[in-house]
Amino acid sequence: MRRTGIPTVPDDRDLRHEDVAEAIHAETSLSANPAQLLNALPHPILAVGVDGFILEANLAAEIFFGSSRSILLQQTLLNLLPFGSVLLSLVEQVMRTGAAINEYRVDLGVPRLGTDKMVDLFVTPLSDGGDGVVIMLQERTMAEKMDRQLTHRGAARSVTAMASMLGHEIKNPLSGIRGAAQLLEQEVSDTDRALTRLICDETDRIVKLVDRMEAFSDRRPLERESVNIHFVLDHVKKVAQAGFARHIRFVENYDPSLPPVLANRDQLVQTFLNLVKNAAEAIGEARGDGEIELSTAFRPGVRLKIATSDVPVSLPLEFCVRDNGPGVPSEIQPHLFEPFITTKVSGSGLGLALVAKIIGDHGGTIECDSHPRRTTFRVLMPMYALRDGRSAKLK
Repeated sequence: MRRTGIPTVPDDRDLRHEDVAEAIHAETSLSANPAQLLNALPHPILAVGVDGFILEANLAAEIFFGSSRSILLQQTLLNLLPFGSVLLSLVEQVMRTGAAINEYRVDLGVPRLGTDKMVDLFVTPLSDGGDGVVIMLQERTMAEKMDRQLTHRGAARSVTAMASMLGHEIKNPLSGIRGAAQLLEQEVSDTDRALTRLICDETDRIVKLVDRMEAFSDRRPLERESVNIHFVLDHVKKVAQAGFARHIRFVENYDPSLPPVLANRDQLVQTFLNLVKNAAEAIGEARGDGEIELSTAFRPGVRLKIATSDVPVSLPLEFCVRDNGPGVPSEIQPHLFEPFITTKVSGSGLGLALVAKIIGDHGGTIECDSHPRRTTFRVLMPMYALRDGRSAKLK
């Protein structure tokens, strides 16, 4: 198919593989360099020859694979991917059949980066002559993040309704049960007194659990102001080092030019204290090389649709709590911020659910990326803006 003029690149995320192949091979009177057109595409694009060597790579592919174009053009696809990769099988199939193939939600390992990335794969023949294939990778990270954020908020709303019910319907009867047990304790033998004490202890434990759940039903408007996140993190670190994390080394990696965040200071302290406490407990007291890293950074480009705004809100402020513990089990990771999900023997599973609610109430989002010896909780939040719309600066 021959086009005249500059081809229009679709705005939709699901760019068709036919468009990518045509962008490479279209014999047109283009005023722009073909390489410029490829680099304008937001998704990683690779052209691979029949011998497996990479023939072309755009800027997004350089970023994705962590290598420059000149280095990529010296590599084979087999060098970039782990043995047995799904992508290698798809490329082989397309070269054999000459038909385009799409594969969705594939865990694609990148040995150079030491990470796995969830992607959609689009593989199409490079030309009718069987000269190779064109590969487009569409990362699913942000889409999955948005889906999980909606799940977190829905779970928080469910706990909110449950907490309101429990506060009214359970705490009063529990108070009567505990009072009756205390009266019986005065009349029974020493042997039976242990049973009445057990009733009181278990009643107190249930009340504490209900009290924690009632935090979800607090619908009072947030009192937010300009907050220096570094002051918050320094306070959290001091509290942790004075108690539960005295055996752990802290590393600070702060961006001193970071603007303030629009937030409630006390709730931010509660949030990061919970995250640091979880990190310390994951490391354990027996480890002699335990380390928790606190970092801040400015990451423009992340936008999220929130309930309080009709348009997507920019979330450029990134705050991370990273530890070198054993990591979160893979089967738990997708449900980590849901209520009653925990890896602790005596945990209630409400701590991270409350963290997700607090961050969501602030118009932000929280994500967990966990691997052995490297678990990162990443909080993205909006920055504080002056009334005239200008961004404020830290003092």
